[in-house]
Amino acid sequence: MSDHVFISGPASWNQIVYLDHLPEPRPHMQFATSHVETIGGTSAGKALNLAAAGIPVVLHTILGADDAGERVGARLEAVGVELIAERRGTTECHLNLMTPAGERVSLYLDTADASGEIDARVEASLSTASAAVLDLSERSRALLPAARRSGIEIWTDLHDYDGASEFHAPFAAAAARIFLNADGTDDHRTLMRRLVENGATTVVCTLGAEGAVALDADGWHEVRATPVEVVDTNGAGDAFFAGFLVATLRGAPIDDALSAASVSAAAALTTHHLHPSLA
Repeated sequence: MSDHVFISGPASWNQIVYLDHLPEPRPHMQFATSHVETIGGTSAGKALNLAAAGIPVVLHTILGADDAGERVGARLEAVGVELIAERRGTTECHLNLMTPAGERVSLYLDTADASGEIDARVEASLSTASAAVLDLSERSRALLPAARRSGIEIWTDLHDYDGASEFHAPFAAAAARIFLNADGTDDHRTLMRRLVENGATTVVCTLGAEGAVALDADGWHEVRATPVEVVDTNGAGDAFFAGFLVATLRGAPIDDALSAASVSAAAALTTHHLHPSLA
Protein backbone atom coordinates (compact mmCIF):
# COMPACT_ATOMS: atom_id res chain seq x y z
CA MET A 1 0.00 0.00 0.00
CA SER A 2 1.25 3.47 -0.80
CA ASP A 3 1.78 5.79 2.09
CA HIS A 4 -1.03 8.33 1.85
CA VAL A 5 -4.58 9.09 0.77
CA PHE A 6 -4.94 11.87 -1.78
CA ILE A 7 -7.98 14.16 -1.48
CA SER A 8 -9.01 16.94 -3.85
CA GLY A 9 -11.87 19.29 -3.10
CA PRO A 10 -13.25 22.15 -1.03
CA ALA A 11 -12.00 23.61 2.23
CA SER A 12 -13.69 26.72 3.59
CA TRP A 13 -14.08 29.04 6.54
CA ASN A 14 -17.59 28.85 7.98
CA GLN A 15 -19.69 30.91 10.31
CA ILE A 16 -22.39 28.69 11.80
CA VAL A 17 -25.45 30.34 13.31
CA TYR A 18 -27.85 28.25 15.41
CA LEU A 19 -31.53 29.14 15.35
CA ASP A 20 -34.68 27.71 16.93
CA HIS A 21 -36.11 27.48 13.41
CA LEU A 22 -35.08 28.48 9.92
CA PRO A 23 -36.11 32.01 8.90
CA GLU A 24 -39.43 32.46 7.19
CA PRO A 25 -39.39 34.09 3.71
CA ARG A 26 -40.53 37.53 4.91
CA PRO A 27 -38.85 40.59 6.47
CA HIS A 28 -38.45 40.04 10.22
CA MET A 29 -35.98 39.88 13.13
CA GLN A 30 -34.77 36.63 14.68
CA PHE A 31 -32.35 35.89 17.54
CA ALA A 32 -29.60 33.29 17.26
CA THR A 33 -29.23 30.80 20.10
CA SER A 34 -25.44 30.66 19.52
CA HIS A 35 -22.82 30.90 16.80
CA VAL A 36 -19.31 29.64 16.03
CA GLU A 37 -16.61 30.06 13.37
CA THR A 38 -14.69 27.01 12.18
CA ILE A 39 -13.28 25.10 9.22
CA GLY A 40 -15.79 23.83 6.68
CA GLY A 41 -15.72 22.02 3.36
CA THR A 42 -16.37 18.39 2.57
CA SER A 43 -12.75 17.61 1.66
CA ALA A 44 -11.40 19.32 4.77
CA GLY A 45 -13.78 17.19 6.85
CA LYS A 46 -12.55 13.96 5.30
CA ALA A 47 -8.90 14.99 5.65
CA LEU A 48 -9.31 15.90 9.33
CA ASN A 49 -10.91 12.56 10.15
CA LEU A 50 -8.30 10.56 8.24
CA ALA A 51 -5.42 12.42 9.90
CA ALA A 52 -6.97 11.89 13.34
CA ALA A 53 -7.09 8.15 12.60
CA GLY A 54 -3.38 8.10 11.81
CA ILE A 55 -3.72 7.90 8.02
CA PRO A 56 -1.25 10.14 6.13
CA VAL A 57 -3.33 12.45 3.94
CA VAL A 58 -2.56 15.01 1.25
CA LEU A 59 -5.29 17.59 0.62
CA HIS A 60 -5.35 19.51 -2.64
CA THR A 61 -7.58 22.56 -2.32
CA ILE A 62 -7.87 26.26 -3.17
CA LEU A 63 -7.31 28.83 -0.42
CA GLY A 64 -7.28 32.56 -0.81
CA ALA A 65 -4.35 34.77 0.10
CA ASP A 66 -6.38 36.16 2.98
CA ASP A 67 -6.92 35.75 6.72
CA ALA A 68 -9.54 33.04 6.24
CA GLY A 69 -7.14 31.03 4.11
CA GLU A 70 -4.41 31.35 6.72
CA ARG A 71 -6.79 30.13 9.44
CA VAL A 72 -7.95 27.14 7.41
CA GLY A 73 -4.43 26.14 6.36
CA ALA A 74 -2.95 26.50 9.84
CA ARG A 75 -5.63 24.38 11.49
CA LEU A 76 -5.38 21.61 8.92
CA GLU A 77 -1.61 21.44 9.10
CA ALA A 78 -1.70 21.51 12.91
CA VAL A 79 -3.49 18.13 12.96
CA GLY A 80 -1.16 16.54 10.40
CA VAL A 81 -2.82 17.20 7.04
CA GLU A 82 -0.30 17.84 4.25
CA LEU A 83 -1.59 20.67 2.07
CA ILE A 84 -1.16 21.34 -1.61
CA ALA A 85 -3.00 24.66 -1.57
CA GLU A 86 -3.47 26.84 -4.61
CA ARG A 87 -3.30 30.36 -3.14
CA ARG A 88 -5.25 33.01 -5.01
CA GLY A 89 -8.38 35.10 -4.78
CA THR A 90 -10.54 34.75 -1.68
CA THR A 91 -11.08 31.70 0.48
CA GLU A 92 -14.44 29.98 0.14
CA CYS A 93 -16.62 31.17 3.04
CA HIS A 94 -20.08 30.02 4.09
CA LEU A 95 -22.76 31.22 6.46
CA ASN A 96 -24.66 28.15 7.68
CA LEU A 97 -28.02 28.56 9.39
CA MET A 98 -28.71 25.49 11.57
CA THR A 99 -31.60 24.25 13.72
CA PRO A 100 -31.63 21.66 16.53
CA ALA A 101 -33.34 19.25 14.09
CA GLY A 102 -30.32 19.39 11.79
CA GLU A 103 -31.97 21.57 9.14
CA ARG A 104 -29.45 23.71 7.29
CA VAL A 105 -29.32 26.58 4.84
CA SER A 106 -25.81 27.25 3.48
CA LEU A 107 -25.13 30.71 2.11
CA TYR A 108 -21.95 30.97 0.02
CA LEU A 109 -20.40 34.33 0.90
CA ASP A 110 -17.24 33.79 -1.18
CA THR A 111 -16.29 31.08 -3.65
CA ALA A 112 -12.91 29.69 -4.70
CA ASP A 113 -11.26 30.73 -7.96
CA ALA A 114 -10.80 27.51 -9.94
CA SER A 115 -9.00 29.13 -12.88
CA GLY A 116 -5.33 28.69 -13.66
CA GLU A 117 -2.97 25.74 -13.89
CA ILE A 118 -3.12 22.90 -11.38
CA ASP A 119 -0.04 22.70 -9.13
CA ALA A 120 2.55 20.28 -10.57
CA ARG A 121 2.75 18.48 -7.20
CA VAL A 122 -0.83 17.31 -7.51
CA GLU A 123 -0.43 14.63 -10.17
CA ALA A 124 2.72 13.28 -8.48
CA SER A 125 0.88 12.93 -5.17
CA LEU A 126 -2.12 11.41 -6.90
CA SER A 127 -0.03 8.80 -8.73
CA THR A 128 1.54 7.42 -5.54
CA ALA A 129 -1.54 7.38 -3.30
CA SER A 130 -3.26 4.33 -1.83
CA ALA A 131 -6.64 5.85 -2.73
CA ALA A 132 -7.84 9.00 -4.45
CA VAL A 133 -10.80 10.88 -2.99
CA LEU A 134 -12.14 13.27 -5.62
CA ASP A 135 -14.86 15.43 -4.13
CA LEU A 136 -17.26 17.50 -6.18
CA SER A 137 -15.40 20.54 -7.51
CA GLU A 138 -14.10 21.90 -10.81
CA ARG A 139 -10.54 21.07 -9.81
CA SER A 140 -11.39 17.47 -8.94
CA ARG A 141 -13.30 17.02 -12.18
CA ALA A 142 -10.19 18.13 -14.09
CA LEU A 143 -8.20 15.43 -12.28
CA LEU A 144 -10.53 12.56 -13.15
CA PRO A 145 -8.71 11.56 -16.40
CA ALA A 146 -5.30 11.45 -14.67
CA ALA A 147 -6.74 9.45 -11.78
CA ARG A 148 -8.29 6.93 -14.15
CA ARG A 149 -5.05 6.56 -16.10
CA SER A 150 -3.12 5.91 -12.89
CA GLY A 151 -5.27 2.90 -12.00
CA ILE A 152 -5.69 4.11 -8.41
CA GLU A 153 -9.01 3.31 -6.80
CA ILE A 154 -11.17 6.43 -6.97
CA TRP A 155 -13.57 7.32 -4.14
CA THR A 156 -16.17 10.07 -4.45
CA ASP A 157 -18.98 11.61 -2.44
CA LEU A 158 -21.99 12.55 -4.57
CA HIS A 159 -23.91 14.02 -1.61
CA ASP A 160 -27.58 14.58 -2.57
CA TYR A 161 -27.21 13.16 -6.09
CA ASP A 162 -30.49 12.82 -7.98
CA GLY A 163 -29.19 10.39 -10.59
CA ALA A 164 -29.40 12.96 -13.39
CA SER A 165 -27.07 15.89 -12.61
CA GLU A 166 -24.60 16.46 -15.44
CA PHE A 167 -21.94 17.83 -13.09
CA HIS A 168 -22.03 14.67 -10.95
CA ALA A 169 -22.03 12.26 -13.91
CA PRO A 170 -18.25 12.04 -14.58
CA PHE A 171 -17.56 11.44 -10.88
CA ALA A 172 -20.14 8.65 -10.79
CA ALA A 173 -18.65 7.11 -13.95
CA ALA A 174 -15.05 7.19 -12.70
CA ALA A 175 -15.36 6.10 -9.07
CA ALA A 176 -15.13 2.56 -7.75
CA ARG A 177 -16.42 3.60 -4.32
CA ILE A 178 -19.39 5.96 -4.32
CA PHE A 179 -21.06 7.62 -1.34
CA LEU A 180 -24.26 9.65 -1.37
CA ASN A 181 -27.19 10.52 0.85
CA ALA A 182 -30.87 9.94 0.26
CA ASP A 183 -31.89 13.62 0.17
CA GLY A 184 -31.82 13.90 -3.62
CA THR A 185 -33.91 10.84 -4.46
CA ASP A 186 -37.04 9.10 -3.24
CA ASP A 187 -35.70 5.70 -4.39
CA HIS A 188 -32.09 5.42 -3.26
CA ARG A 189 -31.90 1.64 -3.70
CA THR A 190 -32.76 1.83 -7.39
CA LEU A 191 -30.18 4.57 -7.86
CA MET A 192 -27.57 2.51 -6.01
CA ARG A 193 -28.27 -0.54 -8.19
CA ARG A 194 -27.81 1.58 -11.30
CA LEU A 195 -24.46 2.92 -10.06
CA VAL A 196 -23.22 -0.63 -9.41
CA GLU A 197 -24.46 -1.79 -12.82
CA ASN A 198 -22.49 1.11 -14.33
CA GLY A 199 -19.22 -0.07 -12.77
CA ALA A 200 -18.98 0.98 -9.11
CA THR A 201 -17.73 -1.78 -6.81
CA THR A 202 -19.34 -0.32 -3.67
CA VAL A 203 -22.12 2.24 -3.23
CA VAL A 204 -22.99 3.57 0.22
CA CYS A 205 -26.02 5.72 1.01
CA THR A 206 -26.34 7.48 4.36
CA LEU A 207 -29.83 7.83 5.81
CA GLY A 208 -29.32 10.20 8.72
CA ALA A 209 -30.77 8.89 11.96
CA GLU A 210 -31.75 5.66 10.18
CA GLY A 211 -28.11 4.70 9.60
CA ALA A 212 -26.80 3.69 6.19
CA VAL A 213 -27.13 1.04 3.51
CA ALA A 214 -24.46 -0.28 1.12
CA LEU A 215 -24.49 -2.37 -2.03
CA ASP A 216 -21.60 -4.41 -3.46
CA ALA A 217 -21.12 -7.67 -5.38
CA ASP A 218 -22.26 -9.64 -2.33
CA GLY A 219 -25.56 -7.78 -2.02
CA TRP A 220 -27.04 -5.39 0.51
CA HIS A 221 -25.53 -4.38 3.85
CA GLU A 222 -27.02 -2.14 6.53
CA VAL A 223 -25.82 -0.38 9.67
CA ARG A 224 -27.74 1.49 12.34
CA ALA A 225 -26.77 4.98 13.42
CA THR A 226 -24.67 5.00 16.58
CA PRO A 227 -26.77 6.61 19.38
CA VAL A 228 -25.37 9.96 20.48
CA GLU A 229 -26.54 13.33 21.77
CA VAL A 230 -26.35 15.54 18.68
CA VAL A 231 -24.63 18.91 18.98
CA ASP A 232 -24.24 19.71 15.26
CA THR A 233 -24.83 17.64 12.11
CA ASN A 234 -22.23 19.47 9.99
CA GLY A 235 -19.53 17.08 8.82
CA ALA A 236 -21.16 13.84 9.93
CA GLY A 237 -21.31 12.51 6.38
CA ASP A 238 -17.63 13.29 5.80
CA ALA A 239 -16.72 11.56 9.08
CA PHE A 240 -18.77 8.54 8.01
CA PHE A 241 -16.94 8.42 4.66
CA ALA A 242 -13.54 8.72 6.36
CA GLY A 243 -14.36 6.01 8.91
CA PHE A 244 -15.33 3.62 6.13
CA LEU A 245 -12.18 4.46 4.14
CA VAL A 246 -9.87 3.97 7.14
CA ALA A 247 -11.40 0.58 7.95
CA THR A 248 -11.19 -0.51 4.30
CA LEU A 249 -7.53 0.49 4.03
CA ARG A 250 -6.87 -1.64 7.11
CA GLY A 251 -8.50 -4.68 5.53
CA ALA A 252 -11.91 -4.67 7.19
CA PRO A 253 -14.83 -6.36 5.41
CA ILE A 254 -17.69 -4.12 4.38
CA ASP A 255 -19.93 -4.76 7.41
CA ASP A 256 -17.10 -3.89 9.78
CA ALA A 257 -16.27 -0.81 7.70
CA LEU A 258 -19.89 0.34 7.98
CA SER A 259 -19.79 -0.09 11.74
CA ALA A 260 -16.56 1.90 11.96
CA ALA A 261 -18.09 4.60 9.76
CA SER A 262 -21.14 4.86 12.03
CA VAL A 263 -18.92 5.36 15.09
CA SER A 264 -16.87 7.98 13.25
CA ALA A 265 -20.01 9.90 12.23
CA ALA A 266 -21.28 9.84 15.81
CA ALA A 267 -18.08 11.50 17.04
CA ALA A 268 -18.58 14.35 14.55
CA LEU A 269 -22.13 14.86 15.80
CA THR A 270 -20.86 15.68 19.31
CA THR A 271 -18.97 18.83 18.28
CA HIS A 272 -19.56 22.13 16.50
CA HIS A 273 -16.50 21.35 14.36
CA LEU A 274 -15.74 18.88 11.56
CA HIS A 275 -13.77 16.79 14.06
CA PRO A 276 -13.48 16.91 17.88
CA SER A 277 -9.74 17.65 17.53
CA LEU A 278 -10.66 21.22 16.47
CA ALA A 279 -12.77 21.97 19.55
